[in-house]
Amino acid sequence: MASTAGGAERAELFWHRMAIGLAIFIVFAFLQFALRGFVDPVAAPFWVHLHGVAMLAWLALLIVQPTLVARDNLALHRKLGWAGGALAIFITCLGIFTGVASLVLGRFPPFFAPSYFLALITVESLVFGLMVWAAVRRRHTTAWHRRLMIGATIVILEPALGRVLPLPLMVGWSDIPIGLVQLGVVGIIALYDRRTLGRVHPATRAIAAIVIAVRITIYLLSMTPPVIALAERLVGA
Repeated sequence: MASTAGGAERAELFWHRMAIGLAIFIVFAFLQFALRGFVDPVAAPFWVHLHGVAMLAWLALLIVQPTLVARDNLALHRKLGWAGGALAIFITCLGIFTGVASLVLGRFPPFFAPSYFLALITVESLVFGLMVWAAVRRRHTTAWHRRLMIGATIVILEPALGRVLPLPLMVGWSDIPIGLVQLGVVGIIALYDRRTLGRVHPATRAIAAIVIAVRITIYLLSMTPPVIALAERLVGA
């Protein structure tokens, strides 16, 4: 019995550390980008700041939830879980709006084609929302639930990675290094699976497949005439 409790505590510790690691990286990436003078936070529209606050709330929730489970405070965990589901819907909608508004205002990275940026923000935002929805649906299957929640966050690592990697030098093939880094994070979960389960959990394999599918979908979608036409209309080209 004590052994089982100890194993559960170590499991929550792993997911807690994963959440903290992702949060630290994302905050560091955006912070160093601003400190280096690549962006003027004061000049950013209010919805950009709102999106940033929403993402910080998501990262905080990701860190708090495993702690509540470890402390056996499941009632609060469930309440915050429903709040997190609503927050994920808000982030999905606001992410798409912010991306579209960035195109209209010409605030998107100049090394991205408008069609690529439109596909990027739309696909990643929607997949994030769908993965959180799937995690909520699987809330009674703990192994799937916790992996899908972390996986949803891995899918939207691209904005942070874009502020660390030299993307201007990777025009046309940036999906490859971004995808590899994301798969590397999934690989950490796979190693944990191997150590604790003796195999890679199906949810972990599903996340890896989703990461690959997202990168391919963004690349192919950005080259379709309807997306190109819509993006050009948004930027006024």
